[in-house]
Amino acid sequence: MTKAVTSMTIFDVDHYSDDERQTIVDSYPAHERKARAEGIPQLGSGKIFPIEEEFLKESAPVIASEWVRIVGIDFGWDHPTAATWIAWDRDADVYHLYDCYKQKEQTPVIHAAAIKPKGDWIPVAWPHDGHQHDKGSGMALRDQYRDQGLKMLDNHATWESGGNGVEAGIQLMLDLMKTGRFKVAEHLQDWFDEFRLYHRKDGKIVKEYDDLMAATRYALMMIRFAETSPKPTNMEFTSEW
Repeated sequence: MTKAVTSMTIFDVDHYSDDERQTIVDSYPAHERKARAEGIPQLGSGKIFPIEEEFLKESAPVIASEWVRIVGIDFGWDHPTAATWIAWDRDADVYHLYDCYKQKEQTPVIHAAAIKPKGDWIPVAWPHDGHQHDKGSGMALRDQYRDQGLKMLDNHATWESGGNGVEAGIQLMLDLMKTGRFKVAEHLQDWFDEFRLYHRKDGKIVKEYDDLMAATRYALMMIRFAETSPKPTNMEFTSEW
């Protein structure tokens, strides 16, 4: 016996007009529209960021020279090490997440080799566990990445007040999303996969599949240390004969 699964969205239903389909989709809460209309997994009322992802998406931005940039990193082994790159247009007060990376069960050497080519001058924000020392080398994680040429910030990610509360970071991200000041390059599928599934259970954040979300939060926490791209130096040579 042959079995097959056919997936259909509301846009495949012929007995609705385009206007009727749109009216139905618009009747759903913003964070449920992808799930209800297109079958893309979402997590309903437990979703931490109840924002329609289309509201965040943008084409890969052209980063102006005056925008400041920072990288956020979340360390992992069994779960991935993740990094996100943010460029902040300070004049418009808009944050552009333009790149991301995640990989599990690899060493700092491998992760740094992937991160460094994207700009070894970009400051890297990192979490408190970067102070932990590796049993083999005896070096802190932060220092292992620094030895590989990354510009690790001196201190772990904190707010300007000195705290490092997760809820404060989530609230900041949500406020930026709601006001149209947080944009994500539309091709970053790994980031959007986590965004869809980032949720709470019994009021508590589920600490699974959240590596890029955490890296994003660290970058925003330390955005005050973001820097502009260094200007190329022009070497002038003179010769006298």
